[in-house]
Amino acid sequence: MSAQSTMKERLRYAFDNSMAKGTPALIGWLSVVTVLFLAVAATFVWALGLGPAGDAGVDTPLDFIEAFWFGLMRTLDSGTMGGDEGSWGFKLSMLTVTLGGIFIVSTLIGVISSGVDAKVDELRKGRSKVIETGHTLILGWSPQVFTILTELVGANENQRRACVVILAEMDKVEMEDAIRERVPNLKSTVVVCRNGSPIDLADLAMVSVDTSKSIIVLSPEGEDPDASVIKSILAITNGPGRRKAPYHVVAVISDPANMEAARLVGRDEAEIVLAGDLISRITVQTCRQSGLSVVHTELLDFGGDEIYFKEEPALVGKTFGESLFAYEDSTIMGLRTADGKVLLNPPMDRKIGPGDKVIAVSEDDDTIKLSGITPKIDEGAIVEGAVAAPQPESTLILGWNWRASRIVNGLDAYVAPSSRITVVSELAEEETSLGEECGELRNQTLAYVRGDTASRKQLEALDPAAYDHIIVLCSDRIEAQRADSRVLVTLLHLRDMAEKADKDFSIVTEMLDSRNRELAEVTNADDFIVSEKLVSLLLTQISENKELAPLFEDLFDPDGSEIYVKPAGNYVKPGVEVDFYTVTEAARRRGEIALGYKIAAKARESAESYGVVVNPDKSSRLKFAADDRLIVVAES
Repeated sequence: MSAQSTMKERLRYAFDNSMAKGTPALIGWLSVVTVLFLAVAATFVWALGLGPAGDAGVDTPLDFIEAFWFGLMRTLDSGTMGGDEGSWGFKLSMLTVTLGGIFIVSTLIGVISSGVDAKVDELRKGRSKVIETGHTLILGWSPQVFTILTELVGANENQRRACVVILAEMDKVEMEDAIRERVPNLKSTVVVCRNGSPIDLADLAMVSVDTSKSIIVLSPEGEDPDASVIKSILAITNGPGRRKAPYHVVAVISDPANMEAARLVGRDEAEIVLAGDLISRITVQTCRQSGLSVVHTELLDFGGDEIYFKEEPALVGKTFGESLFAYEDSTIMGLRTADGKVLLNPPMDRKIGPGDKVIAVSEDDDTIKLSGITPKIDEGAIVEGAVAAPQPESTLILGWNWRASRIVNGLDAYVAPSSRITVVSELAEEETSLGEECGELRNQTLAYVRGDTASRKQLEALDPAAYDHIIVLCSDRIEAQRADSRVLVTLLHLRDMAEKADKDFSIVTEMLDSRNRELAEVTNADDFIVSEKLVSLLLTQISENKELAPLFEDLFDPDGSEIYVKPAGNYVKPGVEVDFYTVTEAARRRGEIALGYKIAAKARESAESYGVVVNPDKSSRLKFAADDRLIVVAES
């Protein structure tokens, strides 16, 4: 403060600073004014010997304390003075106190009301600190939030209280309203929303990042979303006040070129999901195998059976093949070794060692229990010998985006030699990356047709019925809603053509907006919509169990073992009643794991999961028809 300032200026400056402290300071100053005012009034009454009229009609003088109390009561309740008796001097004194009290009380009410309004506004901004431990923290906001929340609610249903905290650069009330509309039943899960930046250290501290169980970093909408994701991971892992224990971060990256940078900043604390690559892999796998989409959804959501890890000392020393029969209502699909390595469908003669965990598909983690049953295998029902060689396949891709070349290359790793693939797009061939990124294909020939994929005339000229698989892709060169609209038109044409031809088309469709996916709801297991929902399901699973990351990486990779849907007649005789222990044995002899089955007669019944059953009770008996399929984990 300047030495040339006057005393008045200094006092005014101090007063202004105190008033700037908000409602508490205003109430404090009002209290001081009230006390001074009452003290002056009490002194006046006491000095003049005033007081209320006594029994003889003469004023009874009040001492200072009594006069102060009389004034305080009339300040708080202006009606009190209506019953005053005494000299006019006393009445006028009480009138003055009452008028002053009206001003003081009305001012106090205004200050309190303004303070409450200000506090409510502050709370609505979502800037108060979150005091939680063991919560799931979601950084960022996108349509994926609703799928993630729905799955977390299901995962936390057996907990008394679970908490999910969301930090995004969005109004807190808007987030809460959107969640209330899209996820109305949160059950035992509490959702806390806060407004802030996922790359700001102070905002991360506000949502208690150091006490979180897991952190999901979403890819924001707009240009260069990967940069924001990488900055968020960096702010978590390299913050100056970070915790000593490692974080469990799950993040989404869109561009493969940014994967290396994301892994560098995340190190061992972050599991990075490459969204586009994942969607491409799932598209490739699901388009070739009827019902596989339902199997993937079953394993990725929390609505039915999921994948768990469990150490089983009773199985130590036994072979992996023997462990397949150890559970009645759980299915073993691999091992996690004591040193952390995930083995999906390992050799059947591999011994289970101390510290190894079985990877089981089960309804819940507490349902993985040894049955103690010694199964009786129906040897006469098992089909032995080689199966028919894979036949060439034909695939039609309608539309083009940057994932198309990955899909073409991915299909080449699965299909038999002499297969063919046709790509139809409005772009000229030189505008696509066909020649640049697809390279030399080993098992299929590639043809390109320029045309309008939303045109009924063009689709009829292509004769979709002549193809084994159809993939409809969204363009990445136009606005997302417009791209989804074109895909929806194409899909409607294909469905109508399939109905008129009385033939089921195997269609995998890509949608960018999950709301449009709901408009194009599937009609059977061969009519599958690929969208960001699958990425959301994967993120949620990994956030709940970090050990699942390498398992899913292996499961969706063309190398090693994956899930296949194969003819049941390759394993057991059609029309012969068998239990699933016998089916498991038939698959084991081929080095495969029986995961479930698909009943062709129920392929259009959504209530029956389109005939797909994952992890059936092994004692259940059934007869397979000639066109039924078996769901197995196999290398090819």
